[in-house]
Amino acid sequence: MGTGVIARHFAEDLARVPGCHLAGVSSRTMERAAQFAGLYGGVAYEGHDALLQDARVDAVYIATPNSSHFSMAWAAIESGKSVLVEKPLVVNVEQAERLIGFARERNVFLMEGVWCRFLPAIRFVQQALDRGSIGTVRSVTGELAFRHPYDATDRFFDPLQGGGALLDLGCYLVSLSLMLLGRPDTVSGAWCAAPTGVDRTARLDLDFGGVPATLRCAFDNTGGNLFVIEGTRGALVLPSPFIGARQVLETGPAIGRTIRALGKSPFAARLFSKIARKLPLPGVRRHAFDFPGYGLQFEIEAATRAIQSGETAATLSPPDETLEVLKIIQTIRDLPCS
Repeated sequence: MGTGVIARHFAEDLARVPGCHLAGVSSRTMERAAQFAGLYGGVAYEGHDALLQDARVDAVYIATPNSSHFSMAWAAIESGKSVLVEKPLVVNVEQAERLIGFARERNVFLMEGVWCRFLPAIRFVQQALDRGSIGTVRSVTGELAFRHPYDATDRFFDPLQGGGALLDLGCYLVSLSLMLLGRPDTVSGAWCAAPTGVDRTARLDLDFGGVPATLRCAFDNTGGNLFVIEGTRGALVLPSPFIGARQVLETGPAIGRTIRALGKSPFAARLFSKIARKLPLPGVRRHAFDFPGYGLQFEIEAATRAIQSGETAATLSPPDETLEVLKIIQTIRDLPCS
């Protein structure tokens, strides 16, 4: 459902998943749907209701603007289709609670597509932490910032389209932190508004049982975009941009602190990431997890396995954790704008 850039990436990566095929695509206009189907296959539907009424469709992927996720996912659940929604699931906590409750009531699969959760590199990080490879975790630092020129009508800045840096970028930072560390004990931070009122920049300070996570997202600059987990015996680093991680760097404690410090300079962090991808670095062990395409095939595989097994949720992206992420984002947005 939808024909934008992320829908195109999804269609390309779906072709890499055994047992899956693109049944069709829906858009508000037949012209857009037909163009998409011509590139990627499947039936072209004018209007999303037409797709939902087709009994040949087993599951839908919702790739429309954030503000439409709730109504489209609700309609899909009502039709009995399994549902994978591009992040964010919806734009606020109330919508999430209602949608998750409705999916459970109807016994229908529902999953938020936070694609980085499913990448092989992230699975390696989780396993390394479980093994205690870097000792006891002491801190987490993450940034995700991409500059977007201000345009009040752009989806990034338009409140009517579910805009804001927290929903577009911050959700990755929070979701990954919760996946690796659990539920935070405290949540604090700050945010700065764009002229439209949505958050242009935000900082989140989470505490996980004494382990601080300092997270930052922004539209007003392009940041270093590293994700660094420091432990008592070393550090795990996801180079820029960490949401598409194809490698993990494992270092000693001192080098880990140095890399974290590099993150304060976007240029230095991006340069480090480029060098680390190509050249050996003293004291740094590189773990490579390359893959073809964009990387959405891993979330598609997980959703497919769950649906085929008759499950209503995926282990790596459970609805309750999606809800917790939105609660944290809303906690920050409820603070006075700084």
